[in-house]
Amino acid sequence: MLETRAATIEDAATITHHRRRMFVDAGRLDSPVLDVMAQNFEPWVKSMIAGGKYLGWLTQDEGRVVAGAGLLLLDWPPHPLDPHSTQRGYLLNVYVEPEYRRKRLASKLIELALAEARRRKIRVVALHSTEEGRPLYESTGFRRTNEMFYVEPVEA
Repeated sequence: MLETRAATIEDAATITHHRRRMFVDAGRLDSPVLDVMAQNFEPWVKSMIAGGKYLGWLTQDEGRVVAGAGLLLLDWPPHPLDPHSTQRGYLLNVYVEPEYRRKRLASKLIELALAEARRRKIRVVALHSTEEGRPLYESTGFRRTNEMFYVEPVEA
């Protein structure tokens, strides 16, 4: 039986595992840079959960976590898209174990995250998507934007 629950600090290793698998499944080589990311991510997500800045949801099947998603609460200046709020949401770590995909688990987790954003009166939630994931996010109301990144090269 599938059940969804809130993530806790004790779930940091599972959330880290999902994050790593998410990048590998999106086409990134399972490389030393992902080891470094995971080493740094796990303590970060623990502190963010403890501080109430990372809200996560995990779906379990018979006690095994099979899917998860997180909502990061970001301080953000008032913006034309939301001229009253000083926060923005960032949806991240949406991951479903391969054998559980195409069962609407990700959609349900995304809806939980968006409902929490609405509850907190956060009107803008951003994310980054793979090409494969775009239809899922667009079906839940996300739209493409003109966002760009500058990224310094990083070494493992």
